[in-house]
Amino acid sequence: MLAANLPLWNSIAIERDIVALEAEWRAFEETALGTPYQAYGWVRPFVETVGAAQGLEFRYALLRDGAGALVALLPLVIARKAGVSHAAFIGDKHSNYHMGLYAPAFASKLDTEMARRMLQEVGAAIGLDALIFLNQPCSWQGIANPAALIAAGPSPSRAYKLALLPGDGEATLKRSMSSHARKKLKNKHNRFKDFGPSALVHATTPEEIECVFDAFLAQKAERFRNMGVADPFAERSVRAFLKQAATASDGHRPVVQLYALELGGTCVATYIGAVQGGRFSGMATSFDLSSPTARTSPGEILLSELIRLQSREGLTVFDLGVGEARYKTSFCDDHDDLVDTFLPLTLKGRLFTTMARARRALKRRIKSSPKALKLAQIVAGRLRGKSPEEE
Repeated sequence: MLAANLPLWNSIAIERDIVALEAEWRAFEETALGTPYQAYGWVRPFVETVGAAQGLEFRYALLRDGAGALVALLPLVIARKAGVSHAAFIGDKHSNYHMGLYAPAFASKLDTEMARRMLQEVGAAIGLDALIFLNQPCSWQGIANPAALIAAGPSPSRAYKLALLPGDGEATLKRSMSSHARKKLKNKHNRFKDFGPSALVHATTPEEIECVFDAFLAQKAERFRNMGVADPFAERSVRAFLKQAATASDGHRPVVQLYALELGGTCVATYIGAVQGGRFSGMATSFDLSSPTARTSPGEILLSELIRLQSREGLTVFDLGVGEARYKTSFCDDHDDLVDTFLPLTLKGRLFTTMARARRALKRRIKSSPKALKLAQIVAGRLRGKSPEEE
């Protein structure tokens, strides 16, 4: 228990203009606890593209100590539904990890009671009925995530990661992958070599970004078309977001990075990730289904080369994001546990969070049961007009 229950912050300011916060935000994120998805270079492009196109409302909560130093920055998006106003961390499904930015010393001193009080005061300052924070890491860099201390329970999925051995990608893969998985990958790589020389391309110039991004969009469009589902990357605002976040501006390195496995001048696989604080966080990947190289798993070959590259460049963690997939468990020997927080601030908020929490719990139960998940996929397929045999 903190002495006399005094808060570790002295003031809370709610800001609306992200541009005015740039200098302080960038300086704070250099030492703060935060994922790549809370970096200024990720949030601002999202706000100015996806946020603007959808008419989203944003607020930035800044908490300061008695000396005026910034100790926490919460980037929030406000939603109003059925007369209830609630906030979530910015990013929605485009962000794998949702959390705020916190000074390490500040976060390490917060207990559950004080974390709840902090969020209640932020919500009251904005005028909210509830806070709903999904897919939050329980901890970051070994320190408990404050908003996760009052979590209602685990998220439906976890996030997969591996520690990088700086300068030694080969040793990293040897440690993180089983001997069987490495053997299978080596065989795929050998078959891929039969198609000719290839290269790992990091798109940095406008021309390279355009080329890799066009390949990514075409590959994703074909993939979603075959699945019979809507392509989320077809939205112009999403495309603008990724391009803006991947382009350097005002001397700052872009947070989003685009890579491709190039063969004979063609991108046969692509990868998009976000980089911040020594961590590479995978956002999306694709490969050319129509290419004869598809049977050699070029996406996995690209991923292995990317892990080697990030190891050489001195990064320490590589994650493949939220959600289950065979290739993730093949490459990763560790994971981040994620949790969901539902904090009501008013009576209306209590009713709203009760329903939201129930829906989230149902999703978690479905994903934890192979039979229930298969049934859900069949139902979804029928709603899309596909037969069970096509699923």
